Amino acid sequence: MTATATATRVELLSAAGWSPVCDWDLLVPGRGVAVLLPDGRQAAVFRDGSDRLYAVDNRDPFTGAYVLSRGLLGSTSDGRVYVASPLLKQRFDLATGECLDDEGVRIAVHAARSV
Repeated sequence: MTATATATRVELLSAAGWSPVCDWDLLVPGRGVAVLLPDGRQAAVFRDGSDRLYAVDNRDPFTGAYVLSRGLLGSTSDGRVYVASPLLKQRFDLATGECLDDEGVRIAVHAARSV
């Protein structure tokens, strides 16, 4: 999703509906923030250099640590944007949650919008 110039906050969709999770201005392109969802789970929210918004689970499935928001953003040669875990460096596609280094592993992707 590309944000508009007037966006002021980021919202994620959960079973309870759209919930505000952070201010748009807190998202530095290329870096993530950890947010708490209404059900108590954590998500990692990212803004890329093109102002596209992504949200995935913050839990690294390989270690169980809640650290994906601290990962580095990158992109594959075919344009897939990913976050690399800061611990073991596995890469997760931010659009699909697929682990690019182990086809059998996925993380949840959350619908996100800026308003």
